[in-house]
Amino acid sequence: MSRRPLSSFWRDKRGVSAVEFALIAPVMIVMYCGLAEVTQAMMAQRRLSNIASQIGDLVAQTHQTGPTKMTDVFKIGTIIMAPFPAASLKMCVASITSDSTGRDTVAWSRASASGMSTCPAQGAVLTNVPVGVLPASQSVIMARASYAYASPIKLVMPRDITFQRTFYLRPRKVDTVIWSASS
Repeated sequence: MSRRPLSSFWRDKRGVSAVEFALIAPVMIVMYCGLAEVTQAMMAQRRLSNIASQIGDLVAQTHQTGPTKMTDVFKIGTIIMAPFPAASLKMCVASITSDSTGRDTVAWSRASASGMSTCPAQGAVLTNVPVGVLPASQSVIMARASYAYASPIKLVMPRDITFQRTFYLRPRKVDTVIWSASS
């Protein structure tokens, strides 16, 4: 057997770029998919922030609200979530009033989905309202939204990520937005 063909094989550079591509391609594909997944998650999180802000703002602009108006507000929140699936979107709007001693109580609250554990019940006393948001003898509208984001690729983010946002807005036209069953 001649040594010449073996030595020419080691000096042959024609397949080097194919080998380099085979080594680098999987890393580049994972990086690309990961970047796409993270970008989509950030977009979903931004939409959720917009939803919490918008539904709270819509209620804060009114004199009174009720079941019909809240159904419309929650539909608007679902529309804002598009093109992401809205099945895991949960929204809550509540009116929180403070008495002269600074005790914060939920005057009324409504959730878009049953079983939303972060939506306070009517009459509940809250201790987690941030300082300076609700002065004594005033009221605010609290809008809360949560969304379980599921990546369509599931390469880098195989599990769902739950985002939550809460906004506090002062009523614009009245001191307190009241709940009316006829609205």
